[in-house]
Amino acid sequence: MNITDIPILELLPQRPPFVMVDKLVASDDTCTTSLFTVTADCIFVDDGHLIAEGMVENVAQTCAARMGYINYLDREHVKLGFIGAVRNMCFMRLPRVGEQLTTSVAVREQVFNMTLVEATVRVGDEVVATASMKIALSETDAQA
Repeated sequence: MNITDIPILELLPQRPPFVMVDKLVASDDTCTTSLFTVTADCIFVDDGHLIAEGMVENVAQTCAARMGYINYLDREHVKLGFIGAVRNMCFMRLPRVGEQLTTSVAVREQVFNMTLVEATVRVGDEVVATASMKIALSETDAQA
């Protein structure tokens, strides 16, 4: 099965209306990329723009989709994860309703259940946000 054909809800612990990733488009040992189109009914949209908290959640859910994909390949359940830290988050601009985000996370370190990633969020070729994020993965299965 092609990675883009896997339903995103099979990879994420989040459920609507809190899902901030539409699909996973690439993932290997060090880099994962997702797509998300900003819609007017998104809970993180205000005044026609995705707010900063929505962009943070998009990055975190791209990390979650990465781990969910690893679990999917290993035929394991999706695990719960938590944002441990966000550093150097820089917003060049907030995406507008209708724009598609391409979010890439690159693993910089992984120690036990903690993963440090560098994230880049783009709209087309334009970088709209960057950040470093630590994600803690639990051993607890997400509830379906």
